[in-house]
Amino acid sequence: MKRLLEIIPGLISWNIILFLFWGGYFFPDLAAYFILLFDVFWVYKGLSLLVATLLSHFRIQAATNLDWMKEVAGFGDWKKVRHIILVLVANEPLEVYEKTIEALTHQTFPLKQIAVVVATEERLPKGAIGAESLRKTLGKKFGAYIVTIHPKGIVGELIGKSSNEAWAAKRAKESLIDKKGWDIRYTTITSNDADAILHSQYLAYLTFKFLDDPHRYLKFWQPAIVFYNNIWRIPMPSRVVNALSNIWQISILSRKDRLVNFSNYTASLRMIHDIGYWDTDVIPEDYRIFFKAFFALDGKVEVEPIFLPSSADAAESSSIWKTFYNDYQQKKRWAWGVSDLPLFIMMFVSKPHISFVNKLLRIIRVIEDHILWPINWFMITAGVFIVTLVNPVFQRTSLGYALPKISSGLLSILLFALIILVFVELRQRPPRPKDQPRWKSWSAPFEFILMPVVAFFFGALPGLDAHTRLMLGKYIEYRVTEKIS
Repeated sequence: MKRLLEIIPGLISWNIILFLFWGGYFFPDLAAYFILLFDVFWVYKGLSLLVATLLSHFRIQAATNLDWMKEVAGFGDWKKVRHIILVLVANEPLEVYEKTIEALTHQTFPLKQIAVVVATEERLPKGAIGAESLRKTLGKKFGAYIVTIHPKGIVGELIGKSSNEAWAAKRAKESLIDKKGWDIRYTTITSNDADAILHSQYLAYLTFKFLDDPHRYLKFWQPAIVFYNNIWRIPMPSRVVNALSNIWQISILSRKDRLVNFSNYTASLRMIHDIGYWDTDVIPEDYRIFFKAFFALDGKVEVEPIFLPSSADAAESSSIWKTFYNDYQQKKRWAWGVSDLPLFIMMFVSKPHISFVNKLLRIIRVIEDHILWPINWFMITAGVFIVTLVNPVFQRTSLGYALPKISSGLLSILLFALIILVFVELRQRPPRPKDQPRWKSWSAPFEFILMPVVAFFFGALPGLDAHTRLMLGKYIEYRVTEKIS
C-alpha cells in the first residue's frame, strides 16, 4: 500500500505535464479549458497570497515595535518558564553557529532561563570541538549550555536533522528536567538550524503566547523563515528564488488553515516528550513532527504564528555554479517532503475517531502544495505555448485564437499582485551591507524579470526530480546544505 502511494504523486505530475502535449494534439479544446481553469485557480491563489502577505507584513511591524517583556511581566508565573534552543550542527563552519549563539545572547528574555543545546554528530567531530570552544565565551551566559554528540551507526536510523534532533532533545530532557529540576510543564523546545538567527524578541513573544494559551501543550509556534543572512551576497537568480520563498513564508503566518511548522519552530517539551520525540528514520522532519503530534493527540494540535522573522542563510557556495547546485539540492530536499504523504494518508485512515473535516483539510492542504509543486510552472508559464506548438491548426479556431489573450489577461492580474509582493519583500529585506555594490539596490526590483527561468530551475525541476525519484523508488540521502561563513 505504501509503495503504491509513493508512485501516485509522480504519476500525477508526469501525466498532467504530458497531457499538455498529447492533450493539446488530440483534445485541444479540453487542454485549453484545463489551462484556463488552472489560470483562474492561480489568480485566486495569487490574490490570497497578496492579502495574507500584507496582513503578515503589518503584523510583523507591529510585533517588532512592541515590548514583549512588558507583556510577559503581566503573568505571575513567567519566571518559571524555561526555553531550550536546539542548535543543530552538522558540517557548518564554526563561524556560522557562533553567530547564531551570539544572537541568542541578545534575547530580551532573561538568559539564565534559556538553555542552549548544541546538537552535533559523531560522524562530523569538528562540530563538537567547535561547540566546546564556545562554552567559556558564550555558553556561560545562559542558564545551561549543553553539547550533545549523536552517535553514528545506530540501527534503524537515517542520517539527518530528525535523528540528531531526537537524540539531543532526549539528552536535554535528562539533563535539565530529570537532573536539574526544570519543570517540564513550563519548558519549551525550539528546533533551530545552525544558521538561523532568531529575532531578539522571539523568546519574549513566545513566552507571552505560551502563558496566554490554555492549550499550550497542543501547539507549535512558527516564526517567519526568511533567507536574509546573505541575501545581498548571493547571485541574482538565487536572490529571486529566495525572495519568492520569503514572500511565501511571510504570507503563511496569516493563513492558519495552511500553517504547518517548517524549518525553525517551537513546541512545549511536554508535548514532544508525550509523542515520543522526532522520528529517527526520516529525512524531512518538520511536517512529519506536526502530523505525528496531530494524529497522536486526536487532531487537536495547531500551529500558532509568531509574527517575527527568523533569518537564515540562503544556499551558497564558493562559486556561482556551485551556489546554483546547492540551491537546487536544497529545493529538491524540501520537495522530498512528498515522501511523507503515504504515511500521512495511512495515519488519516487509521484514526477514524478524529474529526473527518479537520483531518481532511489538513491532508488536502499538504497534498495540494506538494502535488502542484512541479506542475505549476508548466501550466502557467508554458501551457499555452505547448498546446499551440503541438497543434498549429488549433490556433486557427476561435478558442485557439482567444486562448493566449484570455490566459494573458488572467495572468496580468497576477503581475499586479507580484509587483506589490516584491515591494513588500524589499521593505522586509535588511539594508544592503556597505561591502556590496550599490547597483544591487538599484537592480533589486528588476531582478524579478528572471522569475520564469528561476521558477523552472529551482522550483519545477527539483520538484519533478523528487517526485520521479519517489515514483521509481530511488530514495535520496540526507544532504546538509553547504554554509559559507
